[in-house]
Amino acid sequence: MGKVTGFLEYGRELPRRRAIPVRLRDWQELYEPFPPEATRTQGARCMDCGIPFCHEGCPLGNLIPEWNDLVFRDNWPDAIERLHATNNFPDFTGRLCPAPCEAACVLGINSDPVTIKQIEYEIVERAWAEGWVRPEVPAVRTGKSVAVVGSGPAGLACAQQLARAGHAVVVYERAEKPGGLLRYGIPEFKMEKKVLDRRLAQLEAEGVEFRCSTSVGLPPEPAAADGQWPEPGEARGVAAACAPDVTVVSARTLANRHDALVLAGGATKPRDLEVPGRELRGVHFAMEYLKPANLVQEGALGSPPIDAVGKRVVIIGGGDTGADCLGTVLRQGAVSVHQLEVLPEPPKQRSPEHPWPVWPIILRTSAAHEEGGQRVYAGMTTELVDDGTGAVKALRGHQVELAVEGGRPTFTPVPGSEFEIPCELVLLAMGFLGSERRGVVAELGLELDSRGSVAAGTNWATNVEGVFVCGDMTRGQSLIVWAIAEGRSAAAAVDRWLMGESILPVPVVPGQFSLR
Repeated sequence: MGKVTGFLEYGRELPRRRAIPVRLRDWQELYEPFPPEATRTQGARCMDCGIPFCHEGCPLGNLIPEWNDLVFRDNWPDAIERLHATNNFPDFTGRLCPAPCEAACVLGINSDPVTIKQIEYEIVERAWAEGWVRPEVPAVRTGKSVAVVGSGPAGLACAQQLARAGHAVVVYERAEKPGGLLRYGIPEFKMEKKVLDRRLAQLEAEGVEFRCSTSVGLPPEPAAADGQWPEPGEARGVAAACAPDVTVVSARTLANRHDALVLAGGATKPRDLEVPGRELRGVHFAMEYLKPANLVQEGALGSPPIDAVGKRVVIIGGGDTGADCLGTVLRQGAVSVHQLEVLPEPPKQRSPEHPWPVWPIILRTSAAHEEGGQRVYAGMTTELVDDGTGAVKALRGHQVELAVEGGRPTFTPVPGSEFEIPCELVLLAMGFLGSERRGVVAELGLELDSRGSVAAGTNWATNVEGVFVCGDMTRGQSLIVWAIAEGRSAAAAVDRWLMGESILPVPVVPGQFSLR
């Protein structure tokens, strides 16, 4: 490393977030500019540690010490080359990844870890500003075609890699525009959609074709008397009203039309809340709420069909989706927000149960939590209360104690801990239960694993010849870095299946993070 004593001389520093009263008045990203010299200083903190455990922490196997050193040496063009060598979309991960690499940083054993995520962000933004990010068009076309179903990070990474290998790639997306949850789940204040759109333009310049408003997979049987297939939409709720006219395409038709079919449709089946009052007005899945809110910011809707303005809100679920809902309802003008989490409050520091370099379960405070709302830990919902007109007016619940029996959690009510929270809007952000069972899964007869995800063998193959799967659709709800890593790995497997061999790189991460 260029500055072998940098970790002793410099402390961890990150850009400041914009003032809370200011950022709550808009939907722009949160951070103020960070000077290049400050980024170089942070790169100097990388330790030349001999065994870079940050590689172990990153599913993509990012070459972190290399581009940290290149930034310190002010060699930004080579830094972006090293960054793109393993990661198609560092502008996504630099904003959205929870940075397991930093949790595995050797410096983090007894000090603050290197600001790996921020350095990644600064490298790619500098590259876009300088015009160093260009389409990589293959010199030779193979004559093979591949259909990719789903345009989230796994589908986009897979499509880009296959296009660069010379294949004709068509991405099918049932929503109005490509991007999946990057567009319709991630709020604008976490990643402005211009960041996604510039990458999509790069893919199109490389030959990737996008066909949106196209749902792949026929239902198991006609639902109408005239034998017509029902028009697909969201599973339930007002978000269905935001969907455009959708063309339904048979998965078998695509499999016959293309030489290979890659499924990257995500884990989109939401976990429901089975309590009295679930059917009341004002109770919605998180994605029923977040998608139209994002459509408003894109200008596709004039006003959101679910609006938190002037309402008391309860968000059930303490993860990233819940935090996305929190930041959104605060910007819409909610008068109060409670966020319920069934698990107890985690410790503020790494505990012996999660020793370095594994991912620690600690209390994490997102930008949205800084902005407002109250978190309620170890709280379980028992009932949603009707206001007499069929709308929700309150949530009732009680505190619970967590125990683990046979590897599975159990929750025991705490006597006398009952509570009631007045609310007019309840958002369910409790995670997802795997891929949807209808559509392509039902039509092709795809095998599922014990978690409800599409089963994949080695080389990402399903039980149907020529059909592959990657990302959350087979892994289950996971991180954006896993989605990109699996998309890249699946692309190499498909390329090898089509051509007999592949020159595409495969993410190879040692130890517990090894890919299939």
